[in-house]
Amino acid sequence: MLPGKLRFLPCAPPFRVVLVEPEIPQNTGNVGRLCAATGTELHLVGRLGFDISERAVRRAGMDYWHRVRLRSHETLGDCLEAVAAPAVFFMSSRGTRPYFDMPFVAGAALVFGCESKGLPATVLDGAPGSVFAIPTLDGIRSHNLANSVAIVLYDALTRTGAFKTLHVQEP
Repeated sequence: MLPGKLRFLPCAPPFRVVLVEPEIPQNTGNVGRLCAATGTELHLVGRLGFDISERAVRRAGMDYWHRVRLRSHETLGDCLEAVAAPAVFFMSSRGTRPYFDMPFVAGAALVFGCESKGLPATVLDGAPGSVFAIPTLDGIRSHNLANSVAIVLYDALTRTGAFKTLHVQEP
């Protein structure tokens, strides 16, 4: 018999992943699955580069989408006001501090920009102590958006103790 699956209990308050004007549906779909799998809220901000209607999601085969705790916002300001997170961290390839120096707290908002442009300079300039990056080798522009969210979110969960509740769920 195969062993069960490794599970953990959702953290409280949950982290919030914020995507500002995501452009590629597959990235947002992957981030949605990641959020569903970790009990994380997903906040989509601004104009999306694709359709997330129920019909479009069903056609794309995203059978987990109903498990995503999804909220949409017109602007980043509206989003941050609505979530009232205890901390807000902005991810950017232009950041000069590594994400592993982030002082993670449960319930923090992790903000990521769109695939082609990242976060606007006005946002980054307005939060100089809260801008972080995932280091890459020279000549590599950045990581894929969905991979970036996965890297940062799982580190946040690890460092805030979410995995202290690990257990094997029997089949």
